[in-house]
Amino acid sequence: MIIQMTNVCKKYEKGKAALNDINIEIQKGEFIFLTGQSGAGKSTMIKLLFREILPDEGQIFVANRSINRLNNVEVVRLRRNTGVVFQDFRLMETKTVFENVAFAMKAIEEPWFLIKRRVPEVLEKMGIGDKADSFPRQLSGGEQQRVALARAVINRPMIILADEPTGNLDPDTSDDLMNIFSQINAEGTTIIMATHDKRIVNEKRKRVLALKGGELVGDAVGGWLL
Repeated sequence: MIIQMTNVCKKYEKGKAALNDINIEIQKGEFIFLTGQSGAGKSTMIKLLFREILPDEGQIFVANRSINRLNNVEVVRLRRNTGVVFQDFRLMETKTVFENVAFAMKAIEEPWFLIKRRVPEVLEKMGIGDKADSFPRQLSGGEQQRVALARAVINRPMIILADEPTGNLDPDTSDDLMNIFSQINAEGTTIIMATHDKRIVNEKRKRVLALKGGELVGDAVGGWLL
Protein backbone atom coordinates (compact mmCIF):
# COMPACT_ATOMS: atom_id res chain seq x y z
CA MET A 1 0.00 0.00 0.00
CA ILE A 2 1.43 3.36 -1.01
CA ILE A 3 -1.30 5.75 0.24
CA GLN A 4 -3.71 5.48 3.14
CA MET A 5 -6.15 8.12 4.33
CA THR A 6 -7.83 7.38 7.66
CA ASN A 7 -10.78 9.43 8.95
CA VAL A 8 -9.48 12.48 7.10
CA CYS A 9 -11.44 15.73 7.48
CA LYS A 10 -10.64 19.16 6.10
CA LYS A 11 -12.78 22.24 6.69
CA TYR A 12 -12.95 25.59 4.98
CA GLU A 13 -12.40 28.75 7.03
CA LYS A 14 -16.14 29.15 7.65
CA GLY A 15 -16.43 25.60 8.97
CA LYS A 16 -17.96 23.88 5.94
CA ALA A 17 -16.37 20.49 5.26
CA ALA A 18 -14.20 20.29 2.14
CA LEU A 19 -13.60 16.63 2.95
CA ASN A 20 -15.40 14.63 5.61
CA ASP A 21 -14.26 11.30 7.12
CA ILE A 22 -12.35 10.02 4.09
CA ASN A 23 -11.01 6.47 4.33
CA ILE A 24 -9.15 5.04 1.33
CA GLU A 25 -6.25 2.72 0.57
CA ILE A 26 -4.29 2.92 -2.70
CA GLN A 27 -1.84 0.25 -3.78
CA LYS A 28 1.47 0.88 -5.51
CA GLY A 29 1.02 1.10 -9.28
CA GLU A 30 -2.72 1.81 -9.27
CA PHE A 31 -4.32 4.32 -11.64
CA ILE A 32 -7.05 6.19 -9.78
CA PHE A 33 -9.63 8.58 -11.19
CA LEU A 34 -10.95 11.08 -8.66
CA THR A 35 -14.35 12.31 -9.82
CA GLY A 36 -17.10 14.65 -8.67
CA GLN A 37 -18.58 18.04 -9.43
CA SER A 38 -16.79 21.32 -8.72
CA GLY A 39 -16.56 21.75 -4.96
CA ALA A 40 -16.75 18.01 -4.29
CA GLY A 41 -13.28 17.99 -2.69
CA LYS A 42 -11.06 16.67 -5.49
CA SER A 43 -8.52 19.50 -5.44
CA THR A 44 -8.48 19.45 -1.64
CA MET A 45 -7.52 15.78 -1.71
CA ILE A 46 -4.73 16.46 -4.21
CA LYS A 47 -3.39 19.27 -2.01
CA LEU A 48 -3.50 17.05 1.08
CA LEU A 49 -1.54 14.27 -0.62
CA PHE A 50 1.09 16.77 -1.76
CA ARG A 51 1.08 18.24 1.77
CA GLU A 52 0.29 21.69 0.46
CA ILE A 53 -2.30 21.69 3.23
CA LEU A 54 -2.79 19.53 6.34
CA PRO A 55 -5.95 17.73 7.47
CA ASP A 56 -7.91 19.07 10.42
CA GLU A 57 -8.57 15.51 11.56
CA GLY A 58 -7.32 12.06 10.61
CA GLN A 59 -4.08 10.64 9.28
CA ILE A 60 -2.50 10.42 5.83
CA PHE A 61 0.22 7.87 5.17
CA VAL A 62 2.44 7.82 2.07
CA ALA A 63 4.82 4.86 1.74
CA ASN A 64 3.98 3.94 5.35
CA ARG A 65 4.98 7.36 6.69
CA SER A 66 2.52 9.74 8.33
CA ILE A 67 2.83 12.96 6.35
CA ASN A 68 1.04 14.91 9.09
CA ARG A 69 4.17 14.99 11.23
CA LEU A 70 6.96 15.45 8.69
CA ASN A 71 9.69 17.99 9.35
CA ASN A 72 10.84 20.36 6.59
CA VAL A 73 13.52 18.00 5.28
CA GLU A 74 11.04 15.12 5.14
CA VAL A 75 8.49 17.29 3.32
CA VAL A 76 11.09 18.01 0.64
CA ARG A 77 11.78 14.28 0.34
CA LEU A 78 8.05 13.56 -0.01
CA ARG A 79 7.74 16.10 -2.82
CA ARG A 80 10.74 14.66 -4.61
CA ASN A 81 8.79 11.43 -4.83
CA THR A 82 5.52 13.09 -5.85
CA GLY A 83 5.03 14.73 -9.24
CA VAL A 84 2.14 17.18 -9.66
CA VAL A 85 0.42 18.20 -12.91
CA PHE A 86 -2.01 21.13 -12.91
CA GLN A 87 -4.76 22.12 -15.35
CA ASP A 88 -3.20 25.57 -15.83
CA PHE A 89 0.29 24.09 -16.50
CA ARG A 90 2.14 26.52 -14.13
CA LEU A 91 5.12 26.87 -16.44
CA MET A 92 7.68 29.64 -16.10
CA GLU A 93 7.02 31.89 -19.07
CA THR A 94 10.54 33.37 -19.23
CA LYS A 95 12.25 29.97 -19.36
CA THR A 96 12.51 27.55 -22.27
CA VAL A 97 10.95 24.10 -22.27
CA PHE A 98 14.33 22.61 -21.38
CA GLU A 99 14.78 25.06 -18.52
CA ASN A 100 11.26 24.47 -17.17
CA VAL A 101 11.85 20.73 -16.95
CA ALA A 102 15.46 21.03 -15.79
CA PHE A 103 14.29 23.27 -12.93
CA ALA A 104 12.78 20.25 -11.15
CA MET A 105 16.14 18.46 -11.27
CA LYS A 106 18.06 21.54 -10.16
CA ALA A 107 15.72 21.86 -7.19
CA ILE A 108 17.00 18.56 -5.81
CA GLU A 109 20.60 19.43 -6.75
CA GLU A 110 21.10 16.85 -9.48
CA PRO A 111 24.41 17.26 -11.34
CA TRP A 112 24.44 19.16 -14.63
CA PHE A 113 25.71 16.19 -16.68
CA LEU A 114 22.66 14.18 -15.56
CA ILE A 115 20.28 17.06 -16.31
CA LYS A 116 21.70 17.44 -19.84
CA ARG A 117 21.13 13.74 -20.49
CA ARG A 118 17.83 13.15 -18.73
CA VAL A 119 15.78 16.18 -19.87
CA PRO A 120 16.06 15.47 -23.63
CA GLU A 121 15.18 11.81 -22.98
CA VAL A 122 11.98 12.76 -21.17
CA LEU A 123 11.03 15.41 -23.73
CA GLU A 124 11.36 12.79 -26.48
CA LYS A 125 9.17 10.43 -24.47
CA MET A 126 6.53 13.16 -24.26
CA GLY A 127 6.71 13.74 -28.02
CA ILE A 128 8.12 17.27 -27.71
CA GLY A 129 11.82 16.63 -28.18
CA ASP A 130 11.94 19.32 -30.87
CA LYS A 131 10.51 21.97 -28.50
CA ALA A 132 13.40 22.13 -26.02
CA ASP A 133 14.40 25.69 -26.99
CA SER A 134 10.84 27.02 -27.30
CA PHE A 135 9.11 29.19 -24.70
CA PRO A 136 5.69 28.27 -23.27
CA ARG A 137 3.94 31.07 -25.21
CA GLN A 138 5.10 29.44 -28.45
CA LEU A 139 3.40 26.13 -27.62
CA SER A 140 -0.14 24.83 -27.97
CA GLY A 141 -2.12 23.92 -24.86
CA GLY A 142 -1.43 20.24 -25.40
CA GLU A 143 2.29 20.87 -25.78
CA GLN A 144 2.35 22.97 -22.62
CA GLN A 145 0.65 20.17 -20.72
CA ARG A 146 3.26 17.71 -21.99
CA VAL A 147 5.96 20.02 -20.65
CA ALA A 148 4.17 20.10 -17.30
CA LEU A 149 4.00 16.31 -17.31
CA ALA A 150 7.67 16.04 -18.27
CA ARG A 151 8.53 18.25 -15.30
CA ALA A 152 6.41 16.05 -13.03
CA VAL A 153 8.09 12.79 -14.08
CA ILE A 154 11.68 14.00 -14.57
CA ASN A 155 12.76 12.90 -11.07
CA ARG A 156 11.05 9.50 -11.47
CA PRO A 157 8.54 9.94 -8.64
CA MET A 158 6.63 7.03 -7.18
CA ILE A 159 3.36 9.02 -7.33
CA ILE A 160 1.89 11.47 -9.83
CA LEU A 161 -1.00 13.70 -8.78
CA ALA A 162 -2.85 15.29 -11.69
CA ASP A 163 -5.54 17.93 -11.12
CA GLU A 164 -7.79 18.19 -14.21
CA PRO A 165 -4.84 17.81 -16.64
CA THR A 166 -7.11 17.52 -19.71
CA GLY A 167 -9.57 20.22 -18.64
CA ASN A 168 -8.36 22.78 -21.20
CA LEU A 169 -7.63 20.35 -24.04
CA ASP A 170 -9.63 19.12 -27.03
CA PRO A 171 -10.59 15.39 -27.15
CA ASP A 172 -7.80 14.30 -29.52
CA THR A 173 -5.13 16.10 -27.51
CA SER A 174 -6.62 14.69 -24.31
CA ASP A 175 -6.40 11.16 -25.72
CA ASP A 176 -2.74 11.65 -26.65
CA LEU A 177 -1.96 12.90 -23.15
CA MET A 178 -3.87 10.03 -21.53
CA ASN A 179 -1.83 7.55 -23.55
CA ILE A 180 1.32 9.05 -22.05
CA PHE A 181 -0.17 8.81 -18.54
CA SER A 182 -0.98 5.14 -19.25
CA GLN A 183 2.59 4.46 -20.34
CA ILE A 184 3.94 6.07 -17.17
CA ASN A 185 1.52 4.01 -15.07
CA ALA A 186 2.57 0.82 -16.88
CA GLU A 187 6.13 1.49 -15.71
CA GLY A 188 4.93 1.24 -12.09
CA THR A 189 4.12 4.84 -11.15
CA THR A 190 0.98 5.35 -9.09
CA ILE A 191 -1.32 7.94 -10.68
CA ILE A 192 -4.18 9.82 -9.03
CA MET A 193 -6.06 12.01 -11.47
CA ALA A 194 -8.88 14.40 -10.62
CA THR A 195 -11.13 14.84 -13.64
CA HIS A 196 -14.55 15.95 -14.91
CA ASP A 197 -14.07 14.04 -18.16
CA LYS A 198 -16.61 11.19 -18.19
CA ARG A 199 -15.46 10.02 -21.61
CA ILE A 200 -11.90 9.38 -20.48
CA VAL A 201 -13.01 7.67 -17.28
CA ASN A 202 -15.41 5.39 -19.17
CA GLU A 203 -12.78 4.50 -21.77
CA LYS A 204 -9.93 3.73 -19.38
CA ARG A 205 -11.95 1.50 -17.01
CA LYS A 206 -9.72 2.16 -13.99
CA ARG A 207 -10.59 2.46 -10.32
CA VAL A 208 -12.82 5.45 -9.61
CA LEU A 209 -13.15 7.32 -6.32
CA ALA A 210 -16.28 9.47 -6.47
CA LEU A 211 -16.67 12.49 -4.20
CA LYS A 212 -19.83 14.44 -3.50
CA GLY A 213 -20.05 17.32 -1.04
CA GLY A 214 -16.75 16.34 0.53
CA GLU A 215 -17.76 12.72 1.11
CA LEU A 216 -16.57 9.55 -0.59
CA VAL A 217 -19.73 8.16 -2.18
CA GLY A 218 -18.27 5.58 -4.55
CA ASP A 219 -15.21 3.36 -4.94
CA ALA A 220 -15.24 0.89 -7.81
CA VAL A 221 -13.35 -0.25 -10.90
CA GLY A 222 -15.00 0.74 -14.16
CA GLY A 223 -16.74 3.79 -15.53
CA TRP A 224 -18.16 7.00 -14.13
CA LEU A 225 -19.99 6.50 -10.82
CA LEU A 226 -22.12 9.67 -10.53
